[in-house]
Parts: sequence; C-alpha cells; structure tokens
Amino acid sequence: MLSTIVFWAFVGWAVIQVLYAVFLFLRFFRLPAHNETIEPARMQGVSIVICAKNEADNLRKHLPGILTQNYSHNNSLLYEVIVVNDCSDDTTHEVLASLQMQYPHLREIIITPDTQRTVVGKKFALSTGVTNTTHNWILLTDADCEPASDSWLAKMVAPLAQGKEIVAGYAAHKPAPGLLNKFIRWETTHTFLQLSTYAMIGKPYLAIGRNLACTKAVCLRAYNSPLWTAGPTGDDDLLVKESATKENMALVTDPSARTCSIARESFSTWRKQKQRHTSDGKHYHPAVQVLLSLYGISQAAVWVYFVYLVFTPYWQVAAIILLVRCLIYWLLWAGVANRLKEKNIIYLLPLFDIGWMLYNFAFLPYILQKNKQHWT
Repeated sequence: MLSTIVFWAFVGWAVIQVLYAVFLFLRFFRLPAHNETIEPARMQGVSIVICAKNEADNLRKHLPGILTQNYSHNNSLLYEVIVVNDCSDDTTHEVLASLQMQYPHLREIIITPDTQRTVVGKKFALSTGVTNTTHNWILLTDADCEPASDSWLAKMVAPLAQGKEIVAGYAAHKPAPGLLNKFIRWETTHTFLQLSTYAMIGKPYLAIGRNLACTKAVCLRAYNSPLWTAGPTGDDDLLVKESATKENMALVTDPSARTCSIARESFSTWRKQKQRHTSDGKHYHPAVQVLLSLYGISQAAVWVYFVYLVFTPYWQVAAIILLVRCLIYWLLWAGVANRLKEKNIIYLLPLFDIGWMLYNFAFLPYILQKNKQHWT
C-alpha cells in the first residue's frame, strides 16, 4: 500500500518536472543567440557604475577593458565610468587616480568612514553612485568583472534604445580546475535559465547585478522602495521586483555581451556568498516563490522517491520514468550550457542534477532567515 502511494506521488512529481522543462525552460531557445549593437543614431549617454571596497587589484586588472569600450559617436565618447570607493583602506584611490590620467571619462566617488549611511552594505554605495550619474542609461557591473569584448556596452544598452527599461545579461565565471568551479558555473547557467524564462512568461524576479543595464528612473524607483532598507543585499532583485514586466525587460545572451569574473575558490567563501544571495528570495512575488519552490521540491522528490522505489516491485517502471525525465533535463541543460559557452561542464550534468538537490537542502535555512550579512 505504501509503495503504491509513493509510486504515484513519484509519477506526479516527475510529470511536474517535465511540465517545467517543456512549457517553461524550452522558451530559453527562443532568445536570439546574438544581439545587434545599438544604431549610432539611437545612441545615448551611458553611466557605468561600479562599487569598490578594497578592490585595487581587480580595478587595475579589469577597469581598462571597461574604459576602452567601443561606444562613441563622431569621435566623442558617450559614456562615463563611475567607481564608488566605499571606505577602501588599500590602494584603490591611487589606482583610480593613475587611471584617470589616461581616461578622463573615469570618475571616483569616495565614501569615507564618517559618512552617514541611509542603508547598510553595498546598497548605499550603489545608490550614491547612481544618483551622481550624468546620464539616464545605467550599466551596472562589479570591480572583479571584465567584459567579454569592446562591444559589451553597446550590446547591453541596445534594448534600452528600443524602449526597454531593464536588460539582464549573462555574468559568467572563469573556468578553473576543480569540481567546485564547475558546479558554480553550472549553478550560474541554471540561474540564468530560470530568470530568463520566468521573465519571458511575465514573472520576472531577478537580474544579476554583475551585468545589468537599466534606466536611471528604474534605479531611483527601487531606492525609494521600503524594501531598499530591508537588508544589505538584494539590490538587483529589487530593481526587477519594483519595475520589471514582460514588456519592459530584455534578455541578452550574446557571448560578446557577457561579463566574466573569478568564481569563489573555496567552499567556505562560496557558502557565505550564497547565504547572502539566497536569503533575498523571501521578497520575490508570491507567485514566483511558489513556482521556484515547486520546481525545487519536485526535483528533490523525484530523486528521493526513486531511491525508495528501488526496493519495491515498481522499480523498473520508476527507472524508466526517471530516465525519461533525466534525458529531457540533461539535454536541456546541455543546450543552455552550449549557448552560454560553458561546454566543459556538460559531462558533469548528471552529477550536478543530484548536487543541486543537496544544494537546496543545504541552503534552505538561509532562504527562510532574515539576511543580516554585511558587504565586506
């Protein structure tokens, strides 16, 4: 009797998994593989905003690639780069001063330790930078990110010229030896798959702040929201929550429009980062929370129930159902990884399928608790 109940529950969860894949995630492949750059006649000024706290080495390494973007008209640059130096006690200021001598479109805004903050964490630095921008088109990234090409800026803001207000780009991690690096990169592609397809059905909930373009009005709307002071993180989530719709949000998957940064190299530092990120999910729209939860629960239930069914007369039928489900997802994820130029993680997708279940169990407490983490 129990085995029969478990079997039909297993079938139900497997059906839910397949429905997510077929009716939601396959939409990802409707996105264009390559995006056009903005037409010169439609160019507007852009302010790139970067928040930096003790980021001297990263700025020295990555900022020149941002300062040399191909975004000009009639031989005049149409963008500025604003770095918000948030109480750095390393050589961040000296690095920026040196770069300013070569790149006059670089600006530094210094936040001192005695500055009165209206919100904790990175949010204060971000709002300070955006409110001091010259232009109405904003492009956000981080100090440890480098653009994939000199057309990154032009391709990320092209949808803004077409009337969009928020543009979500892919923010990759550099390949490195080790299983953790590959799992982080898979989790990044998986997150982008989710956020993009949810946006395509009119349920946008997230954009990655390492590669995000929007209008200044969208930023200010988020900064004036009561949720802005709810915690030190979640700035990119809040931009989407306050302003994004199916009509005004664009998704860019072009390889030349992505950014790339070094993934966390140890499990402990990665765990702390994910603790901060996952705790912001409680602020998503209730319908999004239900959809995300149902997807995670169904994925875990399929594997857990199958383990039980292995020791019952239903094991052969259950194995066939699981195989069909796995083939659908592994081929789907392989296609996404291939589109996002993450090909060398494809052979590990079966392992990451199980790993993602363990990931959800491990971070569930942080999803439920209030985020008290600080930006360091």
